[in-house]
Amino acid sequence: MKILLFCFALFAAIPSLQASEILPVREQARVVDEILAERLDTVLPALMQANDIDMWIIVSREYNEDPVLRTMLPATWLNARRRTILVFNRGADGKFEKLAVARYNVGDRITAAWDMQRFPKQWDALADIVSSRDPNKIAIDTSADFAHADGLVKTDYDELMQALPKRFRSRIVSAEDLAVGWLETRTAREMQIYPQLVRITHGIIAEAFSAKVITPGITTSDDVVWWLRQRVSDLGLETWFHPSVSIQRNDGESFDHLKSFIDHPAGEIIRQGDLLHVDFGITYLRLNTDVQEHAYVLRPGETDVPDGIAKAMLKANRLQDILTSQFALGKTGNQILADALAEAKKEGIKATIYTHPLGCHGHAAGPTIGMWDQQGGVAGSGDFPMHANTVYSIELNAASDIAEWKKEIRIMLEQDGSFDGKAFRYLDGRQKAIHLIPRPH
Repeated sequence: MKILLFCFALFAAIPSLQASEILPVREQARVVDEILAERLDTVLPALMQANDIDMWIIVSREYNEDPVLRTMLPATWLNARRRTILVFNRGADGKFEKLAVARYNVGDRITAAWDMQRFPKQWDALADIVSSRDPNKIAIDTSADFAHADGLVKTDYDELMQALPKRFRSRIVSAEDLAVGWLETRTAREMQIYPQLVRITHGIIAEAFSAKVITPGITTSDDVVWWLRQRVSDLGLETWFHPSVSIQRNDGESFDHLKSFIDHPAGEIIRQGDLLHVDFGITYLRLNTDVQEHAYVLRPGETDVPDGIAKAMLKANRLQDILTSQFALGKTGNQILADALAEAKKEGIKATIYTHPLGCHGHAAGPTIGMWDQQGGVAGSGDFPMHANTVYSIELNAASDIAEWKKEIRIMLEQDGSFDGKAFRYLDGRQKAIHLIPRPH
């Protein structure tokens, strides 16, 4: 009931969000733990079977946590404890075990399985679990292509290999596909929650890109950035990256990728006639958003954006459609990128595509669809295939010549959506009209 009231309040309140509309921390923990329990009971066994993995061993030490292990800890565990070892075993009899080689249970789904009287050493207890189950394939978190799946540090790897009986060492395989699958797969309940996160994100951006926050000639781009950071904190949320606000204006200066993504000027005063751009995301209920939108600061007498900028926005929206129409089950990120760029070129769109998975992390595990400086494909993560029940941040830009400004501009968009194996849909719509500052009455 509280979730439903939260959804209604959130919908009604935007763009004036209140901290009371975000679930209290205790309720957040309850939701996180309920989702985790469902994932451990349903998503994980199915993924292990699909990847033909008999046993998955995840090892972490406190303050140096494996990215996968962090997503498996209960809400009250903010870190691993000492050395935490998780073992997931798929037995030949169909029995699925979730064990912790630890002093206590890890939440209410992962059972402590370390008899310290019998095995004073933790590694010996793990070796006994492995020997008694006799798995054919033992997956560990090592990966050359995904940092998310490469969480087993060298010390733990060396000690693990030393502790395992020799006959099992040749059965060790990378857990890359399994780990990425765990991180990228969303449950039906998570997909009910995710649109709320994006709606919150859109609401905060709408507030930031308004006369409430921006006074032309006084407010700087850094002022807006820090307003966003403060707003997130006041609402009881977190952000997974420092936001950015950049400006394009009628000044004869050409668009520069490096300035836009890495080295844009800080603290520029916002003027009338500026085209503003924001890159912003939040973390809530262990999920992340990533959104980029534009606003235009009206000049005296203007009631809308210049015609050239409006047309540029339409072109960028068309590029989004071209990209998402290429999504297909089993298609790799590099294939999607190449096909989308080819179609964009055919339609005369000067496109740059740098789309990424979204979920447990902001730049998440799954198929990378280009990077802003790698438009020919991305080795490794770009070769990963698309799966169902996954979420993506549709990030790209389209260049247009603006007659009013006598220069080229870039409409840089990023909106979050999901792929169910058949079709793509935006989680909370997408920007089609540029925000106006001030908003016409």
